[in-house]
Amino acid sequence: MQIRACLFYLILLMAIPAIAQRPAITKKDSSQTRTKKESPFTTGYYPISFFDVDLRYFIKYNNYEGFRIGFGGITNNRLFENFKIGGYVARGFKDEDWKYSLGGNLRLNPETNTWFTLYYQNDINEIGSFKYLTDERVYSVFEPRLINITQFYSYRTWRTSLQHEFSPKILSELRFSQTKIDQIENYQFVSDAGTLKNYKLAEVTLSFRISPKTNFFTADDGRIEYFDGFPKISGQITQGLKGVANSDFSYTKAGLKLDYYIKRTNLSSTNFVFEGGMAFGEVPLTHLFHAYPNSPTKDAIMQRFSVAGIRSFETMYFGEFFSDKLTTLQVKHSLRRFHISEKFKPELVFITRHALGDLKRPEEHLGIEFGTLDQLYSESGIELNRILFGFGLSAAYRYGYYHLPQFEDNVSFKFTFNLKI
Repeated sequence: MQIRACLFYLILLMAIPAIAQRPAITKKDSSQTRTKKESPFTTGYYPISFFDVDLRYFIKYNNYEGFRIGFGGITNNRLFENFKIGGYVARGFKDEDWKYSLGGNLRLNPETNTWFTLYYQNDINEIGSFKYLTDERVYSVFEPRLINITQFYSYRTWRTSLQHEFSPKILSELRFSQTKIDQIENYQFVSDAGTLKNYKLAEVTLSFRISPKTNFFTADDGRIEYFDGFPKISGQITQGLKGVANSDFSYTKAGLKLDYYIKRTNLSSTNFVFEGGMAFGEVPLTHLFHAYPNSPTKDAIMQRFSVAGIRSFETMYFGEFFSDKLTTLQVKHSLRRFHISEKFKPELVFITRHALGDLKRPEEHLGIEFGTLDQLYSESGIELNRILFGFGLSAAYRYGYYHLPQFEDNVSFKFTFNLKI
């Protein structure tokens, strides 16, 4: 274990010389900024009179719902300046079930962009996922990993939150939620009070996001970034409140993420993402941590051919590991794009990812088989991006302690998609 720990810290030390380099950044002029502000693919919303249509809800796909078609959005200041009504409705073709959300936002202070929100939501979520509340307020035009997710749970929740900006580059959110969890998988949690399949949770969450070098403008419903300055620091702590609103569990969860990007004068770049999370108390599997696995549980390499994620472990199988303590390091080094022609400029990227975790009481979780990451998990690979219409190819190899006996089980081969508007 000491050798593996030393290896992990050696990887961090190797990153120091690169981090010490000074990034070379070119800022866009105001005309470019105005153009990008108006693009719905930048903001994530297409305005129709007093209603902004949310582009995220039109169509999605996953293994449980199949194709998911929906519609959603939020009112804008043409209707009310300090009050917004938003929500969505969606239906999966495979599970034939409706999902929806409805609520309102009340602006308390325009100068600090302080909003009070109240929403009800009925939907599904991935088992073991951990999302920073303030990161959710930054739009992403494409989330490739969603296509491959296999393990979900159903939830119905009431949530209220207070969103506030302490300074133009520091976001914060305080949220209280009451949630009813219904299992989709055959899962049960063994607690002191007995074995629970479905349960209720009451949580209070404090989240923050610091991006000191990011230039942006603020829309009525959140933050839209048009220049990704780095570093970015996200932190979050959640307290489960047993007995409040009939909640079944008491626990504490915390997460911290550092995202650092270096762009050099030779047009190469390196991105470091270091993230850690821990949970204490009685925490069901639905609310533990995974390391963003993205490999379908199929035998042959080509059967696992799908779309690669942005920050996921491509050789780690879904449901393979869960942890109550987890640390991950991901490093991407992109070479200068090859100028073969004006329309053909592929990009070669080298990637290495590592994860280390633990689970204190695995016997509390019944019905789903999984392992723990108490040893160092490692994978490395390459991507050749933007070959044609934003599409490319990726390959990754799993090695080290969790290397599997069959060679092809350690290999991931997928396509990538990078859309730049």
